[in-house]
Amino acid sequence: MRKEEKRDVVLALKGQIEEYGNFYITDTADLNVAKINDVRRKCFDSDIKMQVAKNTLIQKAMEAAEGDFSELYAILKGSSSILFSKSGSAPAKLIKQLRKEGDKPVLKAAYIDAAVFIGDHQLETLANLKSKEELVGEIIGLLQSPVKNVLSGLQSGGNKLAGIVKTLQERG
Repeated sequence: MRKEEKRDVVLALKGQIEEYGNFYITDTADLNVAKINDVRRKCFDSDIKMQVAKNTLIQKAMEAAEGDFSELYAILKGSSSILFSKSGSAPAKLIKQLRKEGDKPVLKAAYIDAAVFIGDHQLETLANLKSKEELVGEIIGLLQSPVKNVLSGLQSGGNKLAGIVKTLQERG
């Protein structure tokens, strides 16, 4: 690979790291061409971008991108593929699905909204992460809940109050 080509790969990876904000580094070594193509197709179907690159180029892209990726440098050994996604949990769910068919890909590490997860044992945790939209929805629901309780209490209290006033009127 020529120097210009390497520079282009580094710039492209840097752009994807900054654009997506979430990425997984996986080991896909020893997968045959048919299996890799199957993984790529499933990534595409799940709105995940898969890129295979040399570890040195991945590290240079991380060094050039905004953020602290230093914890990830140690895992850049052997064969590495990067999965980029807007969702923090989608790649983990896909990896779990793929692992039902075989033992690869293996999760080396993940970078999700500035949090670093290292090791394949983190896969379950990552698969259960909620998206920002889901968390915002839950927070809105929690905030609306007390308001709804107060309103329903006032409405039912209003009916009780009207009933008491009517009873007092009838007595007086």
